[in-house]
Amino acid sequence: MHYRTPLSRVRGLGSAQAGTHHWWMQRVTAVALIPLSLFAISLLDLLFNAPYAQAVAWLATPLHSTLIIAWLLAVFYHSALGLQVVIEDYVAAESMKIVAVWTVNSIFFLLALAAVLAVLRIISSVG
Repeated sequence: MHYRTPLSRVRGLGSAQAGTHHWWMQRVTAVALIPLSLFAISLLDLLFNAPYAQAVAWLATPLHSTLIIAWLLAVFYHSALGLQVVIEDYVAAESMKIVAVWTVNSIFFLLALAAVLAVLRIISSVG
């Protein structure tokens, strides 16, 4: 039994299951951020209590730098997904909604890129 008209099925109107991927990505990044955030907290503890050279040497190890980069990417992606939901829920005008989502995604992409490049620059300064 179909509840949509044939025209709406042809046009693809109605539930397109696009929200499922967004919902899953929010959950996956949230779960991934739990252990990664504990690791990032250990980095912060080291930064506050160790000399600069020791913190840079710690970050330069492949496992630590990989985990910090994974944390950065997960944080920025999760934040962009969350702000997209807020924008879609509370911005009424469709044109403003599109502009706001594109702007937020672009800003978070640039911030993530800058953060990853900063980690890579720190790593390259050690060698």
